[in-house]
Amino acid sequence: MAKVADLVFKVRSKNAGPFWVTIDVFCGDATVFHEIAGALTSQIVAGLFAQPVETIKRFEIAALNVVKFSLPRPVVQGDRFDRDMHGAQWAVLLAEYEIAS
Repeated sequence: MAKVADLVFKVRSKNAGPFWVTIDVFCGDATVFHEIAGALTSQIVAGLFAQPVETIKRFEIAALNVVKFSLPRPVVQGDRFDRDMHGAQWAVLLAEYEIAS
């Protein structure tokens, strides 16, 4: 088993507006891209972030070797209960996820 972060170039998250966060997985090359795209399903991401799978938006950008996930924030950005105003810490959970390699 290997962590996603050990296989890819970078995992990054950011705001995608006040209601959404996007997590980008930069794979580095086509081989890793195909491995990650097959291993990280929308169901897995939904489970990691305790979201209904129907709310997960998944994008595979083969030309850039990137897999993206967008998901709704649990609270609106800037709300007094918002624990990550910039959406930057969401990537850590996905980066630490272990997949069979």
